[in-house]
Amino acid sequence: MIGTNLLGPEPTLLAADTAVEAALAADENLETVVRAHPESPLAWALLADAADAEGSEIEAYAFARVGYHRGLDKLRKAGWRGAGPVPWSHEPNRGVLRALYALRRAAASIGETSEVERLTEFLTGADAEAIVEIEAGR
Repeated sequence: MIGTNLLGPEPTLLAADTAVEAALAADENLETVVRAHPESPLAWALLADAADAEGSEIEAYAFARVGYHRGLDKLRKAGWRGAGPVPWSHEPNRGVLRALYALRRAAASIGETSEVERLTEFLTGADAEAIVEIEAGR
């Protein structure tokens, strides 16, 4: 395995958020889900996606920014130290990765180029396939 850093950090694997998953599976209103689970990066990312789909760029950016910070909180609580893999293949990680992607997309929509570059680097460092998977709708 040439190129693999065997001394690098272990992948961060978040715990499942079954309450949020259940609320989303029950088709609860996204604002209701966020109010009940404000710590969920997935709920904020989905709210950002909805705002983006409506053309509400500033709201999408704000919702995505909250999701990003909630995601950082979850990662740090799980032992992440600012670097290392956050695999897309581990489904509970997807909320954080989707929040990062939503912020990247929202930053692009308002012309915040340096933030787009930073978030692209963050996402590809977390999992090189994350952007492709999100854009494919998985």
